Amino acid sequence: MVKVKKGDFVELEYTGKIKLMNKVFDTSDQKIAKTNDIYNEKMKYGPITICIGEKNVLQGLDSELGDKDIDKEYEIVVSPDNAFGKKDPKKMKIVSMSLFRKQKMNPYPGLQINADGMIGTVRSVSGGRVNLDFNHPLAGRELVYTFKILKKVEDIKEKVNSVMKFGLEMFGPDMFSKTLTEGNLEITSKIKMPEQIQKSFAEKFKKLVPELKKIEFIEEKPK
Repeated sequence: MVKVKKGDFVELEYTGKIKLMNKVFDTSDQKIAKTNDIYNEKMKYGPITICIGEKNVLQGLDSELGDKDIDKEYEIVVSPDNAFGKKDPKKMKIVSMSLFRKQKMNPYPGLQINADGMIGTVRSVSGGRVNLDFNHPLAGRELVYTFKILKKVEDIKEKVNSVMKFGLEMFGPDMFSKTLTEGNLEITSKIKMPEQIQKSFAEKFKKLVPELKKIEFIEEKPK
């Protein structure tokens, strides 16, 4: 059996459940997403290409991918420490109902709000008070992941696409385009990137995809 290791690019399919509730919260499988009412039409479903050890997926899952056989299904339990952390009481806030009324909002348990860039969930509403929880919705939860590594990825183009997806696309999905010719990678950017950031990404590409001979960033000229 072929095993994979840290630093390998692999094609992965997975499904994550909340252990206590046996409830699916994340999956790469479109059919499973629809069956469990978590389908998102903006999501692209199907196996994903990741680099083991780069935390392209949840840390608790990523750390278990090394030394696994290809095309074999595994199930693991992920502790809160290796998932979304433990519940932090300091992130629980009680606020006055009047604050919601000023915003013409009617709070109810389960409602998610954005307060100063932080996402909070209404846990309870009682006596003119609203209990808000700014912990991650899955904080404190044990998770169960089933996963299968379908193949080890050797194609340089697929590797480059993966590094771009989990690195550069944080600036926006349409901000970059690439040209790959005989090991020479040219990345065209629609935004101005500081030289230090360009250097950092170039080093990352060289480390993860050593087959690359040259990495160059080019700023797209306005038309």
